[in-house]
Amino acid sequence: MKTIVPGVRAWALFVAFSLFSLFAKSQSISTGNGKFEVGIGLGPMFFLGDLGGNYGKGKTFLKDVNLPLTKLSKGLFANFYPTEWIGVRVAVNHSNVEGYDSVIRSKGSHEESRKLRNLQFKSSIFEAYTALEIYPTVFLEQYDDLNGKLRPYGLIGIGMFRFNPKGEYIAPNGTRTWVDLQPLRLEGQGMMEYPDRKPYKLTQMHVPIGFGAKYYFGGNKYIGMEILHRTTFTDYIDDVSTNYIDANLFRNYLTPAQATMARQMHFRENLTTAATRGSTPSLNEQRGNPKQNDAFFSSTVRFGWRLADPNSPASRASRMMRCPTFY
Repeated sequence: MKTIVPGVRAWALFVAFSLFSLFAKSQSISTGNGKFEVGIGLGPMFFLGDLGGNYGKGKTFLKDVNLPLTKLSKGLFANFYPTEWIGVRVAVNHSNVEGYDSVIRSKGSHEESRKLRNLQFKSSIFEAYTALEIYPTVFLEQYDDLNGKLRPYGLIGIGMFRFNPKGEYIAPNGTRTWVDLQPLRLEGQGMMEYPDRKPYKLTQMHVPIGFGAKYYFGGNKYIGMEILHRTTFTDYIDDVSTNYIDANLFRNYLTPAQATMARQMHFRENLTTAATRGSTPSLNEQRGNPKQNDAFFSSTVRFGWRLADPNSPASRASRMMRCPTFY
């Protein structure tokens, strides 16, 4: 499974090299009739899962976003336009996501049990996706040139992402180390005592859905803003989903070192100053909420370039001014 990450990195390097080559030769490269765009995107990434959140009952989307945990998302994309009102996008992005119960603001309500739970995680996110963009206002435009046009759009696609949740382990000597959580089977994944809990994969499918707008300037350049939500099919981006298991089982499936880590990582309430019980939770007590899969979304500023149209007036005028030797 680890071979996925080098593959994604190789693809990102290929796209980056291609973009660099295109930009370096922007005066001489033309692709089709101005049907291709390339660009970059930067902006905050937000995680929506079982960990963290705000006061009251846990909810989906904006209510439980923890702004202090916001991370920067960085991406590259290329678009093809078979017609001006439809675009096909291929994109790769990288970001990080985090969740900490310790950041929950206490107000004496339903959030207290989550704050006491004291779980945490962080993970890198590598994603690649293809999406269809729809530009409904193209039919209302009065002229052909792109310059000065504002184009809102919606998009939906399909993609894959790679994650690897980690938690902070505190050794007996006080040393703190971030360790991979998936191999520790903290909720009994792959144990015969819990046959319904299968080991989760670190590479998953997702569905990106969003909307945005572009403003073209300088003839072939644009700046845009986009909100993109990723619906996933896993509840384990943060390694938390269902109920606590019997901690004694860890020694049957893990090495002694892993079992020591697992006992601490699966139940961390006793590490807080507000702890009210010992080192183990009640068997089958709720640890996470399996009714909602994890998700993440980004708010991105996008910068793009429409590659030169060889038949546009500007391109024809540029060719007429060159020395005849070169065309």
